[in-house]
Amino acid sequence: MIRITAILVSLGLMAASLAACTPERTAVVSHPEQNPERLSAWGLFDVSSGAFELSDGVIPYDLNAPLFTDYAHKLRTIWVPEGAPAAALNAGGVPDLPVGTVISKTFYYPRAGGDAASVSKADDPIGEFNPILGDLDGVRLMETRLLVRREQGWEPVSYVWNAAQTDAVLTRIGDAAPLTLVDPDGESADFTYIVPDINQCSGCHAPNNTTRAIEPLGVRARHLDKTYTHDGGSVNQLTLLADRGILEETEADQLFANADWTDTSLSVDQRARSYLDINCSHCHNPVGPADTSGLDLTVDAEIGPALGVCKLPIAAGSGTGGRAFSIVPGAPDDSILVYRLETTKPGAMMPELGRALSHVEGVMLIREWIAEMDGSCAS
Repeated sequence: MIRITAILVSLGLMAASLAACTPERTAVVSHPEQNPERLSAWGLFDVSSGAFELSDGVIPYDLNAPLFTDYAHKLRTIWVPEGAPAAALNAGGVPDLPVGTVISKTFYYPRAGGDAASVSKADDPIGEFNPILGDLDGVRLMETRLLVRREQGWEPVSYVWNAAQTDAVLTRIGDAAPLTLVDPDGESADFTYIVPDINQCSGCHAPNNTTRAIEPLGVRARHLDKTYTHDGGSVNQLTLLADRGILEETEADQLFANADWTDTSLSVDQRARSYLDINCSHCHNPVGPADTSGLDLTVDAEIGPALGVCKLPIAAGSGTGGRAFSIVPGAPDDSILVYRLETTKPGAMMPELGRALSHVEGVMLIREWIAEMDGSCAS
């Protein structure tokens, strides 16, 4: 009896020792009212090992066509409280995700050397968790933005990463960081990376100028309807979210997926319309903050003056670049839209927020789209 007891005690000590050596997974903490000073208090991520690791239940995703932000890479995630009811999905709107949901977007760059201010212009891998996040020594973390679903609605919360990349600190006033972007050919461009203040976050995420209700922009069916690699297997993101009980199952033929604007196998029109939709339509839609402009850049807007074809400017001011029409078919150099996408002048560039650089590849696409248009504008 004494021998059996001793063995049981020994096994208990061994189990306790093994448990002490096994690292605990970070658990997500829902904050229904207050925003903690540190991003780590949410428990969404763990960077203590030198790698960017997601907590259990935090699902990474990406979009068919992502918003341009000075060539920054973005890690998007969603977490929904366990046991919450699945949200209905529709073709155009945002699913009514439950209270407690946390959507995150972390902005980062690959480093271009030992200097933390020198970052690389490189492709952001699509459809997978970026492997470079496995070693943060090669990454410059910039900021993490949260959208938190609370009782009163969605609320934006922003955090700026510290220099040691051990945590991110709550900010309401934004931030600015001087950086040098180095392209694959070794050419460099100095710019200032701007973290928007909380009012600017709220402005972009209120696509209806009447209600001013804040809502997510990316978690719409047309942006999410694509594959992503999870645990070594590729699965449609809408299917995965339905399997996890986050979204209700929806027949694929009831939905419409935006084009990947980098996919050259698709038509230029599909790609350009998708690019304008994700970069511009949160303001330029029939009820958006830029409704006084009369410009509708949503993906399903009819081709004509509302889309900008032969449309005279209404509220562009000095932002016309001396050009007469928003879009002149066959003439990108005469089109205000191209000027506003190319310029970096404050008050003239579009989008107004989120960039200090011109998106060279995006502008080339819009140029090609306009150059292929038939017709002309009366003087």
